[in-house]
Amino acid sequence: MKKSILVLSALTLITSTVVTSCSTPSEKVENAQENVIKANDDLAKANEQYLEDEKNYKKETDDKIAANDKAIAEFDVRIKDEKKEVKADYKKKLAELEKRNSDMKLKMDNYKLEGKENWEKFKMEFSHDMDELGKAFSDLTVKNVK
Repeated sequence: MKKSILVLSALTLITSTVVTSCSTPSEKVENAQENVIKANDDLAKANEQYLEDEKNYKKETDDKIAANDKAIAEFDVRIKDEKKEVKADYKKKLAELEKRNSDMKLKMDNYKLEGKENWEKFKMEFSHDMDELGKAFSDLTVKNVK
């Protein structure tokens, strides 16, 4: 008796599962179309965010590069009263920093959009290089008095 109830329950469960999971081909097509539309919307939003991130980062970087240019000009004015030997050393370091700064600007200007993964890698490397350049500026402007 228990065995027949168990078999009947299992059969009922299997039958109900099959009946509820069946859908017509037209329903499957509609579901697939809805999924494609949703995926396209998600892709469009992701691309929009990617382009916005790229635009904001370029603006932020341009501001940092402009600030570096301003710092170079200000430091150049400050060293006019220095001794000839010290002034020459500072001028050499300033020229080096100015070149690195212009190289960074050129690197950013020449970057072409090549996908989010490449953008993230480029952004990480570029941020590191900009931080190093900022440290170099800071080190130059600090007077080490012993």
